[in-house]
Amino acid sequence: MLIGLQNVTFEFGARVIVSEATWHIQPGERIGLIGYNGTGKSTLLKVLVGQYTPSEGTVEKGRDTTIGYLHQDLLSFDTSENITEVALGAFEKIRALEKEIEQLGIQLENDSENEELLLKYTDALHEMDVLDGYNIHHKAEEVLHGLGFTNEQLTKPYKEFSGGWRMRVLLAKMILQAPDVLLLDEPTNHLDLPSIEWLEKYLLGYKGSVVIVSHDKYFLNRMVNKIVELYQRQLHIYTGNYEYYEQEKAIRVDMQQRAFENQQDYIKQQEKFIERFKAKASKAAQAQSVQKRLDKLDVIEDVQIERPDMRINFQIDKTPGRVLVSLKDISKRFGDNVILEHATAEIDRGDKIALIGANGKGKSTLLRIVAEAETFSGQRVWGHNVEESFYAQHQLEALNLNNTILDELKEAGSKKTEMELRAVLGCFLFSGDDVEKKIKILSGGEKARVALAKTIVSKSNFLMLDEPTNHLDMHSVELLAEALNKYEGSIILVSHDRFFISKTANKIWEIVDHKIKEFKGSYQEWVEWNERMARLAKEEKGSKGDNEKSKENTPAAKQPPAPQQQLKQVTAAPINRETQRELQKQQRKLQNLELDISNATREKLRLETELGAPENYTDMN
Repeated sequence: MLIGLQNVTFEFGARVIVSEATWHIQPGERIGLIGYNGTGKSTLLKVLVGQYTPSEGTVEKGRDTTIGYLHQDLLSFDTSENITEVALGAFEKIRALEKEIEQLGIQLENDSENEELLLKYTDALHEMDVLDGYNIHHKAEEVLHGLGFTNEQLTKPYKEFSGGWRMRVLLAKMILQAPDVLLLDEPTNHLDLPSIEWLEKYLLGYKGSVVIVSHDKYFLNRMVNKIVELYQRQLHIYTGNYEYYEQEKAIRVDMQQRAFENQQDYIKQQEKFIERFKAKASKAAQAQSVQKRLDKLDVIEDVQIERPDMRINFQIDKTPGRVLVSLKDISKRFGDNVILEHATAEIDRGDKIALIGANGKGKSTLLRIVAEAETFSGQRVWGHNVEESFYAQHQLEALNLNNTILDELKEAGSKKTEMELRAVLGCFLFSGDDVEKKIKILSGGEKARVALAKTIVSKSNFLMLDEPTNHLDMHSVELLAEALNKYEGSIILVSHDRFFISKTANKIWEIVDHKIKEFKGSYQEWVEWNERMARLAKEEKGSKGDNEKSKENTPAAKQPPAPQQQLKQVTAAPINRETQRELQKQQRKLQNLELDISNATREKLRLETELGAPENYTDMN
């Protein structure tokens, strides 16, 4: 065991987070810690690392266990150092050794015959080699690149980056520290799709244990081999991925519901007995005994208490024409940064488009262009009967601060009844008396959910949504995906939640070489298609190499037709060329890196040889 809880009870104020919970984290485990919003998942991580002390039970930790804890409070950290230096802070021992070697080198310049200094210097160099200290800069840059940073950004001060990018730097530092246990609280919140995929691959090969709090169902399903659910103040452990958890959870919920109903029947029968015989002298003692048994009974909770099962349906008032929006010859740039150049696209009735890609490629900019919220050159033409609604963060400013949440939805132009509006708000985590709260007292996340709810309940037949799942838990994401899937209107959305995209989109848009590239199909089909294209490109490259070799030994008249020519007949030529160019570019980078490593290795050997030569340490005066 690396770390764990033993019979732990923890209260946050008057609220019990966990009661008599036991959980041991073993080496090599990848665990998803899940639960509905507000159940206390982040609080439980703080108990694990010792920030909070349990009222009962113990937190156990191995003597040599190291822990890395990524949490939202880290954003208060600030420094003027560049982000590479911040990430290199993971190698404290090696950096200290670097300084020691530097100081010993200076001392040897002044006292080159000092054998004790020379021995220390040689030992320090050996230790640096054993610790692989010469590669820490390469490791840091590799992880930062994986998390989406460009070469130009690596030398920029940490304090110049926004909160989301700062969190990436701190995640990089934590990954480089390689602790025995990584505790990650919503690590994908600030990542785009390529960075999430990189993190996935990295963590799948991570030698330590990982505990992840995440609302990203797709990420958890691919990442974890155990689920720990915080539910009704208890920890329920499932050995398997998220999909397995869902199946087993359904069985457990059904069993708990049956047990709850049976217990309620039992309680009612016993209460009837007590009420009937408590006044009779001959039965009073027996009635008291039954009452005592009831008082000691462990009450089974109704599984419906924590999560009401809501369903919402959206209607549209008007049916638009076949084409909702036409984009013609669209160009957009920010200074030297070109986003779009002479791009053309069309959104048809029934389209549910997911705009995906790395941060900085212009997804939100393109969405704003479609929504007429961004300047550009070119032409955008609205179709017939289009009634659009746009959700973006700036819409929070348009909320009426003096309205209640319910009143704000009533003013959204919807014809829904109050009961229907309450059901919608329940989907967005506002239930009961919460809907009577004033907008002005809500947090930023709560205001964002209200703005999204307003967008959803409007009578629009065309929705434009920028990161609509950011403030929702997994159940709410499922409800929203289900509702949008049934929605008869059209949608274009930006999201990094792959589960949400896979459940809603029937087309994928990417910005490639400043053009809008469209794929007609679901997200899963797009992933499979990309994998197939990459595989074909690799085969084509291998076939080309084999063909070149065969040319050397085969007369020209007898050479077989090139396999890549056959491939071109079954794949789109432009895609092959793009993929091929990218592969060639990466290959050149790899060759340059291998050359740099080779030169550096030779230089290292030369310096070590010189350091080992006695004549270099004679009196130089």
